Amino acid sequence: CASPRSSAKMAAPLAPLVLLLALGRPALAAAQATEGVAAAPHRRFEYKYSFKGPHLVQADGTVPFWVHTGNAIPSADQIRITTSLKSQKGSVWTKNKSIFEYWEVEVTFRVTGRGRIGADGLAVWFTEEQGLEGPVFGAADKWNGVGIFFDSFDNDGKKNNPGVIVVGNNGKLLYDHHNDGSTQALASCQRDFRNKPYPVRVKITYYQKTLTVLVNNGFTPDKEDYESCAKVEDMVLPSQGYFGISAATGGLADDHDVLSFLTFQLTEPGKEAPTPEAEIPQKDKEKYQEEFEHFQQELDKKKEEFQREHPDVQGQPGKTPCAFFLAADDVFETVSDRELRQIFEGQNRIHLEIKQLNRQLDMILDEQRKYVSAVTEEIAKRGAGFPGQQGQVSQQEIETVVKTQEEVIRQVKEIRSSVTDALRSISGAQHPGSAGVYETTQHFNDIKEHLHVVKRDIEHLVQRNTPSSEKQKCPELPPLPSCLSTVHFFIFVAVQTVLFIGYVMYR
Repeated sequence: CASPRSSAKMAAPLAPLVLLLALGRPALAAAQATEGVAAAPHRRFEYKYSFKGPHLVQADGTVPFWVHTGNAIPSADQIRITTSLKSQKGSVWTKNKSIFEYWEVEVTFRVTGRGRIGADGLAVWFTEEQGLEGPVFGAADKWNGVGIFFDSFDNDGKKNNPGVIVVGNNGKLLYDHHNDGSTQALASCQRDFRNKPYPVRVKITYYQKTLTVLVNNGFTPDKEDYESCAKVEDMVLPSQGYFGISAATGGLADDHDVLSFLTFQLTEPGKEAPTPEAEIPQKDKEKYQEEFEHFQQELDKKKEEFQREHPDVQGQPGKTPCAFFLAADDVFETVSDRELRQIFEGQNRIHLEIKQLNRQLDMILDEQRKYVSAVTEEIAKRGAGFPGQQGQVSQQEIETVVKTQEEVIRQVKEIRSSVTDALRSISGAQHPGSAGVYETTQHFNDIKEHLHVVKRDIEHLVQRNTPSSEKQKCPELPPLPSCLSTVHFFIFVAVQTVLFIGYVMYR
């Protein structure tokens, strides 16, 4: 009973996931080519260790297969690990342990704050046990596994933050907060991940005892524009563990939002990955089958009850039970629809501004023509009154002024034509984006510069062609009257002194 519109809505959020599954490009392609590895590992998406919007949370506010603690707030599109308040801690962890040896995770997050410096930071975890709460970026200390820390605050004062730090632990070490973990870091890189125009993406791969961290800096919408950040070789991690992500704030605060956490199982070439049926015990499969049959029976009963209560809508197009759900779905606005609406509203405002600017340029062009005609007539009159050599000089001045005015008019026409082209391009744009907004802003700056040039040329011509007798002179300031004599000044000082001494004695 799905309509084409609802099918498109369902397919839109799944498109990136389907693309990832279809391509299956591993993060270690460059590293494997360097090491001479011929074949890439098999890559399979693990939905029980992943989450992604929209419709991220269930009706009870929980995320399927994940548990959140502390100040974490799940929503339909993202999980806000901490809000921009002081002394906040939060985390989300998988409910089940991973059963695969090698893995790859792709995390998309956004760290935003009003201040120039943020705190404390965000961490991605793979540990033997869940670190639900603790002092290390909102998670427990003395973990057995690895943590990839996105540290925003410079505790050691070395000016190497924001940065990405890879810290391993065998379950016995305490994290060195005072030195930002520099004494325990296995690898690190300096990356600024705060207040970026696009969400920051990080790809963490653990394959054949090598941990690789790739970072997308958030300056481009290209999801595959990764840069190498850190690499740790001969690293031994627990064969089974929990995936998690946590964040914390201190005296300073940022919003730490996680948009997606995608996990993939990596299998060495030549080894077959276990099928999903083999991973589920027979007892669990029977229980799931019973639940499915129960839900199917309940659905059939609901359909029969609806048909008995509404016999008049049977067989009529548009009045099926699904029509009620589709009508209710049309009431709400999806995230993509809201973004498109905001983009088109912004483009309409730009359209109106450029129309107004075009009218103002027409007025400026008319005034320029009037100035040219008036200045030309004035110079012609002045040139007619001087015979001989002075007439030749006046003729040269006339030619110079006319050429200058023609150049000004040509520049104004070019500005007008460029504004018209911009107006036509914006009117015909179907899918505007951030690049169009940047070009429009740059175009407005060019127009302002041209207008300043026109204004300066006009003032120069007016000053040059105004007769010296007609030039306005600044009026001379009148002499300042002497309002206070010497006697009055000393009397005033004496009175003030007496009052001051009296006030001191009174105190």
